[in-house]
Amino acid sequence: MSATARKKAPNAEDIRSQKGGEPLVSLTAYTTPMARLMDAHCDFVLVGDSVGMVLHGLTSTLGVTMEMMVLHGQAVARGLDKAMMVIDMPFGSYEHDPAQAFRNAARLMAETGAGAVKLEGGIEMAETIRFLVKRGIPVMAHIGLTPQSINTLGGYKVQGRDEQAEAVLADAHAVAEAGAFSVVLEKVPQGLANRITSEIAIPTIGIGASAGCDGQILVVDDMLGFFTAFKPKFVKRYADLGPLAEAAIAEYAAEVRARSFPADEHVFADAAPAKGLKT
Repeated sequence: MSATARKKAPNAEDIRSQKGGEPLVSLTAYTTPMARLMDAHCDFVLVGDSVGMVLHGLTSTLGVTMEMMVLHGQAVARGLDKAMMVIDMPFGSYEHDPAQAFRNAARLMAETGAGAVKLEGGIEMAETIRFLVKRGIPVMAHIGLTPQSINTLGGYKVQGRDEQAEAVLADAHAVAEAGAFSVVLEKVPQGLANRITSEIAIPTIGIGASAGCDGQILVVDDMLGFFTAFKPKFVKRYADLGPLAEAAIAEYAAEVRARSFPADEHVFADAAPAKGLKT
């Protein structure tokens, strides 16, 4: 089911059905214009809590609120027609108990039109995933490096090397058995990512994992070169638009200061032109 050939947005079961098939394509989006650019090319678009770092200048995702996710989710929804929208549950909105998770997941879906929510965690979140799925909330899981847990993980480190591998594998099995329709594997060694992909029945979405995953996701501002505070190893820059944008802004500033902008073609005459001519 190619994203370019599809006539309507897929749902969670459509994504699940692509296990082992054509790789799933995903990017993050936070605004309507960016969502419009990727709509025809992605199977699903994630409204990620990375918005806190990318657009709001936060040093981590921990300060992102429900209100921020709703606002950006509504913006992205206006730009999508063909791709499914998945939205992140922010830190503190689902960890306390399944009932809290349901209230906030239901709000996100009702107020944004998202087709599913994504939450971080493995075995410890299996009960919550099961609770949500039974109540009609499709869940995309996220294991490996979970950015909301950086204070307990000791930073943005690779997860699943050596003795950690079995724990990450157990997390993958737990979320799949709990009913998640797919799982993001972040910053997981290639061999482990391939093993997880072969062992579980739901699609794996890699970000810093393996080309053998069932799909891939990147933060769009990373791959376009807009976000330059740091560049993870797993990011490929498909364009370097940040410097281009800065050069254009510098040129504009220079022309304003030189009074060469606006020029005659950008201003309006004192008298109205003849009918049919631009004013």
